[in-house]
Amino acid sequence: MSIHPSLGLATDRGFMTGYLDALALVERLHRLLLDVIKDEFERVGVLEINAVQALLLFNIGDNEVTAGELKSRGYYQGSNVSYNLKKLVETGYMHHERCAMDRRSVRVRLTEKGRGIRDVVTDLFERHAEGLQTKGVIGPEGLEDITSSLKRMERYWTDQIRYIY
Repeated sequence: MSIHPSLGLATDRGFMTGYLDALALVERLHRLLLDVIKDEFERVGVLEINAVQALLLFNIGDNEVTAGELKSRGYYQGSNVSYNLKKLVETGYMHHERCAMDRRSVRVRLTEKGRGIRDVVTDLFERHAEGLQTKGVIGPEGLEDITSSLKRMERYWTDQIRYIY
C-alpha cells in the first residue's frame, strides 16, 4: 500500500495502474469502434452520416424514443445528440414529431432509409461476433466475464454519481 499524493488515500499501486490501464482501454475501444463503423460506411459508399449518427440509428432500432431518453442513456457523451438527431431528420434517416401529451418533447423513429443504416451496422457487428469466435479471439464465457465486470464498474460509477447529490 502507498499513499496516492493527489488523493491522499492509501492505494495499491498495482491495482491503481491496472485501473488506469482499463480506463484508457475502454476509451480507446470506444474510439476504435467509431473508426470501424466509419470504415464500413466508407466501404459501402455511405458518406453523408458519421459513425456516431450510425450508432444512434443502430441503438434506436425499431423503438420510438425522445431525444431526452437518448441523452439519459449516456451512450453519446462527447457528441451533441440534438445536433445529430436534427441532421438525421434533415437527411431523411429519421422521422420526428411532437408528443401529443407534452408538446415540448419530440419523439423520433427510423425511416426506411434509417433502417437500412441500422441493418448495415447490424451486419457489421454480426460479422465481428462470428469472427471473434471462429478466430478464437474470445468465446462466450470470456465475453460474459468482460460484460459482467464492466456492468459492475458501471454500477459502481453510477453509485458514485448518486452519492455526490
